[in-house]
Amino acid sequence: MFKEFKNFIMKGNVIDLAVAVIIGGAFGKIINSLVEDIITPLLLNPTLEAAGVSSIEEWAPGGVLLGKFIAAILSFLVIAFCLFLIIKSVNKLNKPEPAPPAPPAGPTETELLIEIRDLLKK
Repeated sequence: MFKEFKNFIMKGNVIDLAVAVIIGGAFGKIINSLVEDIITPLLLNPTLEAAGVSSIEEWAPGGVLLGKFIAAILSFLVIAFCLFLIIKSVNKLNKPEPAPPAPPAGPTETELLIEIRDLLKK
């Protein structure tokens, strides 16, 4: 059982998945900081000041934590856009090489028969 577990853990897919989860967690922290520390203050400060709150998460009209929900949506949109840019870049790098040009095609069977017919007429 231990040997099977060791083989399972050492498979490339499991290790790749573990690395992806760790990198995803770190990437999520970067994106959260981008949204909370840069985008929200730049774009929403005038609106937040008018509402009388210091951060979007604190905005709760009628006791509903609407600001927290909006912050989560902003975070999601920024993460999705960043992933879109990363995947687009990777796809450009992994673009397959163009296939070599096909050799020129010879005459079709019909063209050959027409040519033979014309030669026989002469």
